[in-house]
Amino acid sequence: MNDRTYPSAWHAVADHLHHLGAGAVFGLPGDDMDLLGALEGTDTRFVLCRDQRNALFMATGYALASGRPGICAVGKGPALTNTLTGVLEAASAAAPVVLIAGGTALDRMGTGAFQELDQLAAVRPYVKWAARVDHADRLAGVLEKAVTIAVNGTPGPVYVEIAEQAAGEPVTRVGPWRSAAPQRQTPDPEVLRTTADAIAAARRPLLLVGGGARHRNADRLLEAFAERLGAAIFTTASGRGTIAEDHPLFCGVSGLYTVAPADRLWRETDLVIALGSRLEETATFGWPDAAGLPVIQVVTGEESLVTGRPGTGVLGDVARTVEAWSRLLDGHVGDTAWTERVHAVREAHAARAAERAAAADAAADAAGPAAGVPVARVLSALAGAVPETRVLVQENGLQDMWSYFYPHWSCGALGGSVVPSEQTPLGFGAAAAVGVALAEPERPVVAVVGDGAFNLFRSELPTVADAGAPVLYVVLDNGGYGWLQTNLDRVSGTGSRFAFTADRPTGSEGLARAYGLGYWRVDNPGDLHGVLHTAWQHCADDNTAGVVEVRVSLADSPPGTSGAGGDFPLREDE
Repeated sequence: MNDRTYPSAWHAVADHLHHLGAGAVFGLPGDDMDLLGALEGTDTRFVLCRDQRNALFMATGYALASGRPGICAVGKGPALTNTLTGVLEAASAAAPVVLIAGGTALDRMGTGAFQELDQLAAVRPYVKWAARVDHADRLAGVLEKAVTIAVNGTPGPVYVEIAEQAAGEPVTRVGPWRSAAPQRQTPDPEVLRTTADAIAAARRPLLLVGGGARHRNADRLLEAFAERLGAAIFTTASGRGTIAEDHPLFCGVSGLYTVAPADRLWRETDLVIALGSRLEETATFGWPDAAGLPVIQVVTGEESLVTGRPGTGVLGDVARTVEAWSRLLDGHVGDTAWTERVHAVREAHAARAAERAAAADAAADAAGPAAGVPVARVLSALAGAVPETRVLVQENGLQDMWSYFYPHWSCGALGGSVVPSEQTPLGFGAAAAVGVALAEPERPVVAVVGDGAFNLFRSELPTVADAGAPVLYVVLDNGGYGWLQTNLDRVSGTGSRFAFTADRPTGSEGLARAYGLGYWRVDNPGDLHGVLHTAWQHCADDNTAGVVEVRVSLADSPPGTSGAGGDFPLREDE
């Protein structure tokens, strides 16, 4: 029956990690080091982080990029509470992350034991499931259930706590480890027929591809479905990299990142087919009135259904749903007038983007060196310097938000994307890029981050060096927290006694060089192309990270915006 007895709980954990095919584990172990001891004789990689929050970010990046569980292991007490921002992000990003922590021994609970904390109570609000192992004979079943819950339904983080008195006990596993593969559900046949009829009746359909469609577009299934319908294609920010963005029906990123003329399609459509999107606020920002826009929403978990507008919720796997619809709609021909309209908007959108980029260039040239480098030019140069299979990992600040606006940045047909969720914790992208690089070592990984976010992450530069993660960090230096400064200027004018930005050295050069990483600085737009080519070649040849700091201006707002306006940017009238 393949029964096996392990000398300790941590040895059982180590074997389960091997069973999962965990290419990397991220974390900062507790003082006892028993997990590292159990891993000594295995080939499982442990990325020793400097901060537990960043470890969760890395595990989340690994999970999103690979589609497999991301594993994080930490100590107890404050080590666990340090992870909670990362756990919140993993939950919001629907990333299957398994967090394993130590725990106070059962017989010392309530005695003021060292680092004692009711950890289950602390973590439960943020995870799909949490369990504490007080007896070694429960460990194997808990580990298997944790992974099953993490990868099925709406994926998300789970928590396993191993109490000190159980950690050193022998563990017997009965039978082989269970499969960790997710089970993909096919929707109810009646729901499929009803929704297929609604799709067939629509004359101006629009396909919205969300993060739940990641790893569900084999053989370009979704593009073929859009072609059958003649539908416009948009993605959410988290859905980028799923669809080929050079497809003639692709028109950009939805909601907050949709600008004229692509926004007109949202006012003209008569049906939105949302695949794997929870329809969060940023994804639906600027949509027409809810009562007039029906939505067919496909999600794997019922808790993700949005019911405040007309339409139908479909519970099932994106790929299996689209495959079933395609069979039911065999022979269907979309409205050619609508398809031609989509093509015309896509062409007009590209022309408008070129105008915006040229205007930003002209403004920078007129202002001279003090204006810094236009972000649109940074993105263009980056696309030319790094191979097209690249994965772009992003933050969500004032200048780095440029890359969310298609076609100023395009994933093309081969590129990937990882972005923060609706929570947008500062520093997520910088840390997640390490997990992405280890999950997909064959692909170039670029992180575009603001200097404020990068400053939060810099304590992990030795981790980046030790892990051999060849991430190219492009740091947009606007002097600090540009989003907050722009909001302050809006409220107080430019004479406020408070400040979130300052023109001063960042200090990143010394840190990067101290840890053997490449470093370059671009203040002159004319240096940009050469520096980015050199920096990427350094990453590719030396298999190590590089940091390129680029001076940018607070006034260089993303397309269709005029700076920050609270949580969201102010829109320009177009």
